[in-house]
Amino acid sequence: MRRSLLLLVVASFVAGSIGIEASTFAPGASVDKQAPAPPQPAAPAEFKPNDYKDESNWLCRPGRTGDACDVDLTTTVVAADGTMTKETWAADPKAPIDCFYVYPTVSADATPTSDMSQDPAEKNVVLQQFARFASKCRAFAPMYRQITLRGLQVALAANADPLALFSKGVQYDDVRDAWQHYLKNDNQGRGVVLIGHSQGAFILQALVANEIDGKPVQKQLVGAYILGATFLTPKGKDVGGQFKQIPLCKKPGQVGCVVNYSAFRSTVTPPGNTLFGHSADPASTGNCTNPSTLGTGSAPLRAYLSAGGRMIAMAGPPLKPWATDKTVDTPFVSVPGLLTAECKTNEFATYLEIKVNGDPADPRVDDITGDLGAASKPIAQWGLHLIDVNLSMGNLLDLVEAQSKAYRSRR
Repeated sequence: MRRSLLLLVVASFVAGSIGIEASTFAPGASVDKQAPAPPQPAAPAEFKPNDYKDESNWLCRPGRTGDACDVDLTTTVVAADGTMTKETWAADPKAPIDCFYVYPTVSADATPTSDMSQDPAEKNVVLQQFARFASKCRAFAPMYRQITLRGLQVALAANADPLALFSKGVQYDDVRDAWQHYLKNDNQGRGVVLIGHSQGAFILQALVANEIDGKPVQKQLVGAYILGATFLTPKGKDVGGQFKQIPLCKKPGQVGCVVNYSAFRSTVTPPGNTLFGHSADPASTGNCTNPSTLGTGSAPLRAYLSAGGRMIAMAGPPLKPWATDKTVDTPFVSVPGLLTAECKTNEFATYLEIKVNGDPADPRVDDITGDLGAASKPIAQWGLHLIDVNLSMGNLLDLVEAQSKAYRSRR
């Protein structure tokens, strides 16, 4: 049952990204003639290493115009009383540290492994999740040959576990090669924040374990933001699981540590078949870092949401006006006070609980989109995976700035 549901969910990603009817992929249905099953993944020997000297193999690099990070991020801030103000944004060419980003599963390529062309899917996810970080750090985002939405569908149909595959294979090799090229040619001893979501977060976990944890370069790690993926540690400990020396972030001012969470609504908490925050080993546990506090308790989120409802891998449902009788004409919206977050643990998982504080008496919208499935019946096991990063973007930016200052003061 869980495998069939996963297959249907992944099919909905595919349909939302490339316009195929989701009903085509209902459990037990065969793929129709308009959507032939993709070929099996190529053997690793067929993949030649990418040359990351070639700038076309990067979505973002510092100082370039017209790349995926050179975008309009103007935001309409919608107050509870319906008042709207515009917030502008600019990259900082003199940012004191770097950010290195690995994007999640978004490729709509028809093959199980993506090519290296920069399609709208890759550019959209940078717009949603990473471009704004260029206001705090020099932005590096390599293209890589990821497992595509189609490839994930094939892997599920073959009873493979694609989540386990994310940390090895050509997708990992590409990111490792890009990281090594960056260290050799661009880093020059600077501090760096690693940022990854979903497939990208699993790849980062392997990269940190193999290339950074316990190595000399660890001293340059400002933070590792492993978002929308399960990160395990022994119960009661902040370190010693997937990383041997790099701990979870637990307090303001801490650097060289891990920020990890997966977001779920307070009204749709992780079920028994949750995909995130669960450990099958009773001696270990999933984790949650509240990006707004690095500690316990509830705190406001500074979300940056797509004004048109766009998410990382698909368009959202039609939206209600962000405020009564008012129109938003910017790419993004921020809704101060509408969302709060707190780390929670239920019987199935540890997660970041998102509470929506809508007030029907005020003119501002009372809810957000971001669930998989119908609004009236979201698919609980995925939580708010499609907007994990959007939900806390402002808090993550504040955290990068704070960790950057702490890192530089100690250097």
